[in-house]
Amino acid sequence: MGKGIGIVISERIAVAAVEDNALSGPLRVNPEDRDIADSMHGVPAEMIVQRIAEEVRGLGLKEAPTHIGVGMPGIVRKGAIEDSPNLIQFKGINMKELVTAAFAPLFGKVSVSIFNDADVMAAGIAATHGHLDRLIRVWTLGTGIGYGRYPYRDGVWEAGHSVVTLDPKEHFCGCGGKGHLEGIMGQRAMRLRFMDMEPDEIFAQAETGDARCLEFTKLWHRALAAATATSIHLDGPGKFFVTGFNAGFLNLSLLNEYLHEMVKLSPLQGYSTEVVTGGESVAVIGAAVNALQRAEK
Repeated sequence: MGKGIGIVISERIAVAAVEDNALSGPLRVNPEDRDIADSMHGVPAEMIVQRIAEEVRGLGLKEAPTHIGVGMPGIVRKGAIEDSPNLIQFKGINMKELVTAAFAPLFGKVSVSIFNDADVMAAGIAATHGHLDRLIRVWTLGTGIGYGRYPYRDGVWEAGHSVVTLDPKEHFCGCGGKGHLEGIMGQRAMRLRFMDMEPDEIFAQAETGDARCLEFTKLWHRALAAATATSIHLDGPGKFFVTGFNAGFLNLSLLNEYLHEMVKLSPLQGYSTEVVTGGESVAVIGAAVNALQRAEK
């Protein structure tokens, strides 16, 4: 299978060597302090790629990798970043060319592949849960809402922007669109909706019977059920994993109750949902797994 390198760019950079669908060495991150949340704000794309090369150099690999996979937020097509609201300096950049050129002095010619970060999370969860032989989909509940699919297939997959309500008052999505899943479930959106509470306080108050919070938590679950049901109707049944720092708010019984209301065709009812731990290590593994599969085609 060869040894690959997985790279994830999100709030910070994470890199590691990957072999046999697992880390084969340490995970290197930049910056190491998680409290530094704006280390890439305003930094040119070329400088960020050089930071990545320095972190990979620090892995001390004894031999060149056979493949390199990079996961990052945005709409990715053929190695180019068409748009990336979270990393606006990458918009229009051919990331594959940039990364290939940065690693040529280190490794010579090597296969480089670029993916959306949600797709590498899906591949990582598939690899670490023994599901590389089947379709899985992953919702990542964080500042925004990520949607990843494994096996990888070309597409936009911005399902966090699925329209789940026709209410014109639902305008909290970071992209400015109305009625979006992220405008209900995203961390940023919840803070805008409840200016007087943090998301954890909203769900805690719902458990005490607070009417406003209880009504919102039902909407929150129904929104995820609607987007999941849409995916089932478009792509078929299968396993859905939920991860991210807000996945702990999820009540699977309530989600499945709403899903049962929305998915009625019997051939589509073979779906299941599960909350799992994701994280940078899993995403890095997924970046390398997807890159290996692409290199082998």
